[in-house]
Amino acid sequence: MIRVLLVDDQHLVRAGLRMLCETDAALEVVGEASTGTEGVRLVEQLCPDVVLMDLRMPGMDGIRATATILAARPQTRVLALTTFDDDDHLYPALAAGACGFLVKDASPADLLRGIHRAAEGDRPFSPEVLRRVVDTALSARATPVDHPALPGLTAREAQVLALVADGLGNAEIATRLHLGITTVKTHVTNLMAKTGSANRVQLAVLGARQR
Repeated sequence: MIRVLLVDDQHLVRAGLRMLCETDAALEVVGEASTGTEGVRLVEQLCPDVVLMDLRMPGMDGIRATATILAARPQTRVLALTTFDDDDHLYPALAAGACGFLVKDASPADLLRGIHRAAEGDRPFSPEVLRRVVDTALSARATPVDHPALPGLTAREAQVLALVADGLGNAEIATRLHLGITTVKTHVTNLMAKTGSANRVQLAVLGARQR
């Protein structure tokens, strides 16, 4: 059972998320918080596996709450919920330790899949969010630079890297390449080690630069 905590200042959003989670027998909503401060307190009390964290809240926002939660309980997976135009919060939340980002208007199936991926140690990103992160990183380069092929990658690793750059999660990559998800996770881990990438976002940016 995956224990989930909902943190959002809008009651209707929390109610919708709770109803969605209750359709999945593997998820249990253990609590709700309307502020970042309350979310931090409930994490200490309830020890959830995954926190669905709104970023824009009065008082302690989702960024500060994420950093505070992970400083005390680094094993907690904080999954940020963002709007499409929320770049000002997106990047600081990543720096604070959020394991992934889902847009609030994602499909119910994508939201549920994202919670499961977060609990499994993956870094779920809505494809449109990851593409924007990658595009922003690439456009930040003032001068175009040729990027030679990365040395030491197998043909399969190169395929996985390209799909990571497209924003696909491990399960989606496994389906696309007809591989087991454990095999994909191993490839991603090897890619991060070979490229020196600290997280999936850096790996995606590197993969996009190769194109």
